[in-house]
Amino acid sequence: MTAGAATGAASVAWLLVALPLLGAAILLLGGRRTDRFGPVLATGLSWGSFVVGAAVLVQMLGQDAGERAHHIALWSWVPAGSFDLDLGLLVDPLSLAFVLLVTFVGSLIHVYSLGYMEHDPDKRRFFAYLNLFVASMLLLVLADSYLLLFVGWEGVGLASYLLIGFWNWNPAFAAAANKAFFVNRVGDLGLSIAIMTMFVSFGGVDYATVNEGVGTAGQGTLVAIGLLLLVGATGKSAQFPLQSWLGDAMAGPTPVSALIHAATMVTAGVYLVVRSHVVYDAAPDAALAVAIVGAITLLFGAIVGCAKDDIKKALAASTMSQIGYMMLAAGLGPVGYAFAIFHLLTHGFFKAGMFLGAGSVMHGMDDQVNMRRFGGLSTAMRVTWATFGLGYLAIIGFPFLSGYWSKDAIIEAAFVGDGWRPWVLGGAAMLGAGVTAFYMSRLFFMTFHGERRWTEEVHPHESPLVMTVPMMVLALGSGLLGLLLAWPFSDEKPIVSWLAPVVGEHAEEHPVLPVWVITVTTLVLVAAGAFLAWQRYWREEVPEVAPRASALTRAARVDLYQDAVNEGLFMRPGVHLTRSLVFADAKGVDGAAGGLAALVGGVSSRLRRLQNGYARSYALTMLTGVVAVLGALWVIQ
Repeated sequence: MTAGAATGAASVAWLLVALPLLGAAILLLGGRRTDRFGPVLATGLSWGSFVVGAAVLVQMLGQDAGERAHHIALWSWVPAGSFDLDLGLLVDPLSLAFVLLVTFVGSLIHVYSLGYMEHDPDKRRFFAYLNLFVASMLLLVLADSYLLLFVGWEGVGLASYLLIGFWNWNPAFAAAANKAFFVNRVGDLGLSIAIMTMFVSFGGVDYATVNEGVGTAGQGTLVAIGLLLLVGATGKSAQFPLQSWLGDAMAGPTPVSALIHAATMVTAGVYLVVRSHVVYDAAPDAALAVAIVGAITLLFGAIVGCAKDDIKKALAASTMSQIGYMMLAAGLGPVGYAFAIFHLLTHGFFKAGMFLGAGSVMHGMDDQVNMRRFGGLSTAMRVTWATFGLGYLAIIGFPFLSGYWSKDAIIEAAFVGDGWRPWVLGGAAMLGAGVTAFYMSRLFFMTFHGERRWTEEVHPHESPLVMTVPMMVLALGSGLLGLLLAWPFSDEKPIVSWLAPVVGEHAEEHPVLPVWVITVTTLVLVAAGAFLAWQRYWREEVPEVAPRASALTRAARVDLYQDAVNEGLFMRPGVHLTRSLVFADAKGVDGAAGGLAALVGGVSSRLRRLQNGYARSYALTMLTGVVAVLGALWVIQ
């Protein structure tokens, strides 16, 4: 698809980024003077971006598929000799899908935050960071080059750091923000090297130049670029092996978890891979690496989620697993690109809804997060129970809800291929569906059903409308969005035809198993996982203290020892290496320089003693010299 000059609503698409960025500037620069109106202003500007995005959508729906890419050249950005890069935006079906998700879900979270953060004395600063995050995420997906994408990428990282550590007076929260920041820097290094490699190989870093140059590049170069892009994606999307930061990031306020760690930031890696589909189509080995990383992560997150008693950390593990499904689909190539984005969109609704539901539970339970102290909340918080329940049913793939259409499409696509790949990748995706049903049913039953295990000081109550209305809207999306994007009554899924001009035509290939066998087996595994959770966490009494369990459960409680592995392989050796380098620098480099200076100083001080101003000393010195010369001549003769 070739992008044309923007016209109509697309010509003002720069407002998508400008409006929330303006809100962040006003709230941060205006200081306390904006405390009264700042949060409402930030919310209104976020909705303004959604309105612009909706207008662009209406315009695109009235155009032919080949005309739906609009390029907006803003100004010359990097004029450096032969390298001349303009700052521009690319509005096409892929970027617009993200725009609508970010602005709509993000605006709902802004509204929810008006109630959730009502009594926080620094809520104005919180809303400024929310606006900054939305602006950065929109810049990331609208960029027309990898370099501008990197600017949005780093802006998202900065905003997430500020939001995760918003309550940084708590050392644990500050440490969590630092951890997210540092781990993401590892991934960012991979992305930055990939961009440098593109410049060296193709002479430019804008999407058009890179895509044109792929056909002339060597296989080794393309694989290297694909793997480096994957490193960047694993950091931002919390994929193996750079996933350790996600659970700790739950230290931030719950709206942050819904916005950053459910609907938007963690999907940036999926966007990067799908946007770079031309590279991965030409480098199948790099694409296979993407699929393998996704398969490992979806099982990793599912296993961790089975053992978490903290409701937010259980949802965080679920996010890790679901992003793994998206990465798996993106690594499958033309058969999976559209399905990766499909699941990304549906997940943004049902996971954001469940995170907001978790915040509502915390609001009614005096900020408690331990599910072993919940139970029986369905009667005290009926709206939260119903909206959370729809999200829960959607994520486990209950028939005809959103997750059923999007996740099952990925499972079917994973069974396409030759050799070992469909059996390993498809088997992992199918097994993950069963484990997902278990840990999400466990979370739902422990929170809302069974015996009440409340502490004496809590009195559960429903949240105000400003919090529950966004939950209702997201619950509605959890139920209907998948059906609308899949629409089984048409020849082709609407989401597939919408994305085809960007990612290419969807590859209609038959899986190694009949589709009905895959569907039935998946549903059986889902039912078995839910039934097992019902027996253990609803029918039976849940102990208020986690009992001693198997080795696997104990490992899952500490995130499968990912922090211990990172400390053993990287942190401690890094500390020792740093100390060794400091010692070598101090004793070697600085010691040599200091020793030489001391030697020169000592010699000069001794030589200085010879210049004492006494004629007799000089005469004696001359006599000694003469005697020495005569002695040397006598020895020579």
